[in-house]
Formats: sequence, C-alpha cells, structure tokens
Amino acid sequence: MRKMLARLRGDAGMNTAEYAVGTLAAVAFGGILLKVLTSDSVQSALAAVIDRALK
Repeated sequence: MRKMLARLRGDAGMNTAEYAVGTLAAVAFGGILLKVLTSDSVQSALAAVIDRALK
C-alpha cells in the first residue's frame, strides 16, 4: 500500500493522453468563446458598455 501511495504522489506531470484531452478542451472552449464574442448581441452590448465608459 505504501509503495502505491508513493508512486501516485510522485506523478507530477501529465502524460500524452492528458495533454491531448487538455488541448482539445482548450480549443473547444476557444471556439465557443470566439463564436459568442463575435455574435451581434454581444458585440452591441460590449459597444454600449464602452460608450458608457467613455462618456
């Protein structure tokens, strides 16, 4: 049991599969964020906030 716990604690990095899943999740999140931020309603809301801040 101690050997198993020591082995699990010693795993400090991610392996290749975890990097692949993390990269895929980051790309998917970036795509969704890009789609949301380029939508007409979000752009007009951001423009209104900026207009109010500059006045």
